[in-house]
Amino acid sequence: MTDPREGIQLLHPDPEKSAPRIEMSKYLVVKSVLLVAFELDLIVRLVDFPNHVRASLSPEDFENLDSINWYMTTVKLDMETHPIMEQIPGAKPQTLRL
Repeated sequence: MTDPREGIQLLHPDPEKSAPRIEMSKYLVVKSVLLVAFELDLIVRLVDFPNHVRASLSPEDFENLDSINWYMTTVKLDMETHPIMEQIPGAKPQTLRL
């Protein structure tokens, strides 16, 4: 069985930029929370993601709840590269869909 603290190398949609390596357990938690947001709405504005994420996570998930926005953005960018979600072109504020 894989150690949940094992890292996963994320990707960035801009090939000129690099993405971090984060713990698999954190990646899976944030990814699942982001996907749950789409169960509530077919499209989600980026500004609304922090509310979904904070409402779904607990201190047991992250030692520093202030870092959630960073993890959310990093995982969102990775999900755009696969592509699991995409930005809706021209939408202001930035809006995403599966």
